[in-house]
Amino acid sequence: MKDTSQISENRVISGGDFTMKIRLDYFSERLKVEDYRGNVNSIHKQIQRISNEHSFAKVIVKSRQEDWMTFLSFGYQLEALFQRYFNGNDAYGMAMFLDNSRRTSDYWINEDKTLTQIQELSRTLDVPNTPNYTIRKAVIADAVHLAELYRAVFEIYPTPMNDPSYIQKLIEGDSIFYVAEFEGGIVSAASADINATYHNAELTDCATLQDHRKNGLMKVLIMKLEAELKDRHIFCVYSIARALSFGMNAVFHQRHYTYTGRFTKNCNIFNKLEDMNLWVCDLSRR
Repeated sequence: MKDTSQISENRVISGGDFTMKIRLDYFSERLKVEDYRGNVNSIHKQIQRISNEHSFAKVIVKSRQEDWMTFLSFGYQLEALFQRYFNGNDAYGMAMFLDNSRRTSDYWINEDKTLTQIQELSRTLDVPNTPNYTIRKAVIADAVHLAELYRAVFEIYPTPMNDPSYIQKLIEGDSIFYVAEFEGGIVSAASADINATYHNAELTDCATLQDHRKNGLMKVLIMKLEAELKDRHIFCVYSIARALSFGMNAVFHQRHYTYTGRFTKNCNIFNKLEDMNLWVCDLSRR
């Protein structure tokens, strides 16, 4: 992985008629508005100011249903739909592009063809038997070995998963990790990042060492995460997968997730800025 010491920071920006929670993502040159209240026109003006100040190439806003057309009128585009994100109400993934090269995808048609092939696959909630692997929930002591796994799988990753202290903070916070072990070593992992305010979770940080792929480990890990989320009454689950990855997109399709859009050149991951597919699932209805 590349150095991610200055990868991002979270801020709360407030004015007389608005407040918003944002993430300044320096690593992927984007501004993310994760939450907001108040005057959308004032919010948009602040977005423009902050984006210009940091020379960001893309803005992403999780818009509420009543505001997405206002963002559209300001020049934003609807890229994807987070179904049931806000305690049952949809969030609209609105994007504003500030650089022509960021707006243009180099792989869009190939990604469409891949998506078509994936959606022709049969769906099943059955998972393979994995007798040679130990599947368990991760603990803080696993942070060093998890960092080694992510370092081995990803040359570039949008969060500092090569840093054990960062992973430790995630485990101590609102993230759940499940791992697959082979002969005492972690060879696959996935996490659920829980949003306690809006009762949703993002399935993320999915990684498997090359020699252990095609054994269905990710399906097992995701099943375990889903079961724990349901126990916690978290039913809105989503994942953002590399559009070029047949395997990860196939996993979510087969587990009855719905494709709801694609984010153009969303983030630095794997080895470049990549388009990312959004998959959503309501676990209470599956």
